[in-house]
Amino acid sequence: MKKVLIVTYYWPPAGGPGVQRWLKFVKYLPEFGIEPIVYIPDNPHYPIIDEDLVNQVAESVTILRHKIIEPYTVASIFSKKKVKQMSAGILMHSSHQSLIEKLALWVRGNLFIPDARVLWVRPSVRILKKYIREHNIETLITTGPPHSLHLIGLALKKNLPLKWIADFRDPWTTIGYQKELRLSEKATEKHRRLEEEVLLSADEILVTSPTTASDFSDITTKPIHLITNGYDVESVVEKPLDAKFSIAHIGSLLSERNPKLLWTVLSEMIHEIPGFGNDLEIKLIGTISNQVLESLEIYSLKPYLKLPGYMSHELAIAEQRCSQVLLLVEINSLDTKSIIPGKLFEYMVSGRPIVAIGPAGSDFAEIIKETNSGKFVDYGGKEELKKVLTAYYDSYLAGDLKSNAIGLQKYSRRNLTAELARLI
Repeated sequence: MKKVLIVTYYWPPAGGPGVQRWLKFVKYLPEFGIEPIVYIPDNPHYPIIDEDLVNQVAESVTILRHKIIEPYTVASIFSKKKVKQMSAGILMHSSHQSLIEKLALWVRGNLFIPDARVLWVRPSVRILKKYIREHNIETLITTGPPHSLHLIGLALKKNLPLKWIADFRDPWTTIGYQKELRLSEKATEKHRRLEEEVLLSADEILVTSPTTASDFSDITTKPIHLITNGYDVESVVEKPLDAKFSIAHIGSLLSERNPKLLWTVLSEMIHEIPGFGNDLEIKLIGTISNQVLESLEIYSLKPYLKLPGYMSHELAIAEQRCSQVLLLVEINSLDTKSIIPGKLFEYMVSGRPIVAIGPAGSDFAEIIKETNSGKFVDYGGKEELKKVLTAYYDSYLAGDLKSNAIGLQKYSRRNLTAELARLI
């Protein structure tokens, strides 16, 4: 069986979307004659914990661990809440930031390049160089963000005869939150130079969206392969459909993704459609920013709001399947056109219709259209969004609201792992 060494920061008990991609690849790789060996930090600072995911890791998988020094751990002595938000990628607009928060962001962006896990690079290279030689590893995979992990791959590639695959779950220099880090010109240039060096040095590059593939092709001639995220077969306790016309968002809903367009439409529908207000329920499951809650107050939608808080992955899947409509929101920015949220694929197999809001030309809009799993509306489509929700509400009243998705099998985790196995 061929061995592959996978370097990842996010691993169970980490929760959230960052862990799912490689957790599932590792699950299915042995079926294709590949033995995964996973290298992770021994003492990571995970903002979200989901202990249930630990049970999804087979006992036969070799896990290597080494301690990591993280500035978040030291900073948490002063403000655990703010550190948890920063490490989870929750960055407020500058108008909401205190002087200390602005300073912390400057330090994070300019002194820890490419990210706060960069102190893990040097000791990891030393340990893995020895392990690779002793165990005859021929293929290395690094996955980011955090993109520091690609620097581990870069150093190992320079010193060993390895095949190196760099996996980008999200973009690097073009990702939206990069602008919030208060980068100096020198720091910006260093990010760009490191990104270019990784893209020019890796043997194969994996991306999760067509836009990222196109952007990277302007930098490197190395082979770029699109392997999206996907869905797995999940056995969860089935719950009856919500009696209310529930619109559910599952996952973090931060201030930058506050869907004021939706709140406007729902507020208008409450006044325009008899009985709609009696039936409406807005379920926001996960971390919700204060700015989103303030908007719901402004639009008089608080009475319809349900806030269950963070749920384990298993419980979240159950909530997807019992909600009437599933909400997907992406930031209204050119930088987010390439983002295909991981939960899209779980939404698609839930049997529930999706309402997606994002910037015009979003990559995930094409997937929704291709699979007939819901409707996508850009931020200029207020009347279109009202039309979509009204049609879904009419179907709800008639008792026949459901998704009629097609062609989902190509996005199954097993089929996606088959594509990865061919590259390895």
